Amino acid sequence: QVQLVESGGGLVQAGDSLRLSCAASGGTFSSITMGWFRPAPWKEREFVLAISGSGGTTYYPGSATGRFTISRDNAQNTVYLQMNSLKPEDTAVYYCAASLFGPGTSRRDYNYWGQGTQVTVSS
Repeated sequence: QVQLVESGGGLVQAGDSLRLSCAASGGTFSSITMGWFRPAPWKEREFVLAISGSGGTTYYPGSATGRFTISRDNAQNTVYLQMNSLKPEDTAVYYCAASLFGPGTSRRDYNYWGQGTQVTVSS
């Protein structure tokens, strides 16, 4: 079992930056691909970004704009989502997820999920 706890969400203004954190416990963190998702109108959870266990590879969605980056600190069992130039349409609950079987961009590829952290961007 892997437990995930997100933090760092909040209310910001358009153009601001925010960094989300996800602390993991219960697994071999450096072997786990970590991803971030958020709800979208056209699907239950939209893939945001993912990072390999070593941190050497980042996985992007086809719609990536470069405003978001993902990183991890395996010594701290934590993955981060840095969000820059935030827009009102980025408002969502952001979920951290763990995949034991390697990289993926679908929610079906991930075995464990956090409870989510709310990000609200005002215009």
